[in-house]
Amino acid sequence: MIFSELYNVYYNAVAKILAEAVAGTLDEKRLNEIVEQAAFGESFLTILPALKAQKWQLLHADRSTPLRHSPTMPLTELEKRWLKAISLDRRIQLFDLDFSGLEAVEPLFTEEDYIIYDQCNDGDPYEDAEYIAHFRLVLDAIRNRYPLHMVIQNRHGVPVTMNVLPEALEYSEKDDKFRVIARSTGAAVINVARIRSCERYRGGRLRVSAREPQMRTLVFDVTDERNALERTMLHFAHFEKQTERIGENLYRVTLHYNREDETELVIRILSFGPKIRVVAPESFIQLIKERLKRQKSCDL
Repeated sequence: MIFSELYNVYYNAVAKILAEAVAGTLDEKRLNEIVEQAAFGESFLTILPALKAQKWQLLHADRSTPLRHSPTMPLTELEKRWLKAISLDRRIQLFDLDFSGLEAVEPLFTEEDYIIYDQCNDGDPYEDAEYIAHFRLVLDAIRNRYPLHMVIQNRHGVPVTMNVLPEALEYSEKDDKFRVIARSTGAAVINVARIRSCERYRGGRLRVSAREPQMRTLVFDVTDERNALERTMLHFAHFEKQTERIGENLYRVTLHYNREDETELVIRILSFGPKIRVVAPESFIQLIKERLKRQKSCDL
């Protein structure tokens, strides 16, 4: 484990209680509020009786505390090394995080310690100042629910102007790219790297269509050779799915996905080669056949 179990929910909740006790602002109402907000629902049965009965000798009967200073939660050396490793990721600067104080810490791992296979080599330019500015504006628009005016470059190199309401950012590990999931007159999926200019929309009220996810179901069989089943479970971990054993070293996976993820899902399925065989639907099988034909025509 990277993070110590000592800093779990109970410890953080009690730390907040003791901080208010040190400040002299802890009363019965505030005690209950902290437990309700910072811990689990059943914590009333554990934390409050232990504190009030002084089983945990942290509070007196009058809700004062023998502590003189508010409790602190210093990071362990292992946690610092993990954070230092995360701070070295090229994508982390997109989020404008402060990692000061870790300058002299040795990272737990670096990019040289692992290899990502089956990933495209034309990932997003994470160090580019314009890309970073566009990413942060999109992220702020998602958090604060306001529309953006964008000029993007389509796949044919032609600038296209769009007014959109960003809803989410998604990252493709396969393509090493970030995409914006947005609404305008219809659903839109925009590669952040294709954004040429981006600013807050200053026009009137932006009319956007209601966006309902178009969910589809994919059924495929996995032959568990060369650890294929475990790799499949990891590769598709973020999808809702059911898995059942249907034979010796043979498993059937029923996976539910958004139609917008269909192209990437085709690419992922193909990356497993003969270890995965798609059973249904027929439309997905046709997508695989079409992609294989295009690859063959390019001598891939």
